[in-house]
Amino acid sequence: MTSNWSDVPIPEPADGQIVAAVTHISIDPAIRGWINAGRSYIAPVEIGEVMRALTLGVVISSRNKQFAEGGLVHGTFGVAEHAVSDGAGVHKITPAFGLSPATYLGVLGMTGMTAYFGLLDVGRLQPGETVLVSGAAGAVGTTVGQIAKIKGARVIGVAGGFEKCSKLIDLGFDAVVDYKRGDLGQQLCQHTPDRADVFFDNVGGDILNQGLTRLARGARLVICGAVSQYHNADAVIGPSNYTALLVARASMTGFVVFDYAERYSEAVAEMSRWLADRRLQSVEDTVRADIEAFPGILARLFTGANTGKLVLELER
Repeated sequence: MTSNWSDVPIPEPADGQIVAAVTHISIDPAIRGWINAGRSYIAPVEIGEVMRALTLGVVISSRNKQFAEGGLVHGTFGVAEHAVSDGAGVHKITPAFGLSPATYLGVLGMTGMTAYFGLLDVGRLQPGETVLVSGAAGAVGTTVGQIAKIKGARVIGVAGGFEKCSKLIDLGFDAVVDYKRGDLGQQLCQHTPDRADVFFDNVGGDILNQGLTRLARGARLVICGAVSQYHNADAVIGPSNYTALLVARASMTGFVVFDYAERYSEAVAEMSRWLADRRLQSVEDTVRADIEAFPGILARLFTGANTGKLVLELER
């Protein structure tokens, strides 16, 4: 990824506006999709625009009664050191003891909302069921697996490499499939003898295709993302095993977390309790660097170089 950087003076806020100094930038696979042209759930970021990203910041100047100077805020300020906002879509954060800033971009941010609603509303998980999670060592995957265990499910993760697989076992996953071993199908059969009732897919490609063959009758396949396909120069590679949906009387459903915005507080409240009770861990990978490191840090998502929620903490 190439990038162009611009330096402009920090503006003074107009009536109703705030200026925030960005402290943390959320690094998400969705960013790669947001620069693609074509029909999607959100307008693409055009050439010359500030790259869209979820962020944390500190209000350094305010002419908006809802936001005091010095307050910590969460918003889509983008990949920038400072941002001006009228407050729309900006939320105040009161830091809780023991929680890092990255937690508010991860488990208590869009990552956690994606895992919570994707698994419980779209996947309709029931106690005692088996959940298969691809991209299980990523930000969403680590959270999905832990929520599933809290809800009384058996959880099988798919990840790459010994260290990531070991981390998932430490988080409480019942078993992990290491796709880098080369015997993906055999491992899936071994660890899903009764097949999977919910398949939460973050990856697409061959892992999706193989996972389709392990669906239990009435299974729900949740399409969250397709990280293996985002860099394709040609068309996305679709699953050839899609007729397994017919055989299993299963469903495949895509979703966008923004559709659940009115219910975020519900999820944050429950997940905050799980964090406080230590039933849920926030798995984080925070990199401290200047803003120009952003493209290289984003690339880590697509090379398997990180585990958990990836966040850029800005050096100043």
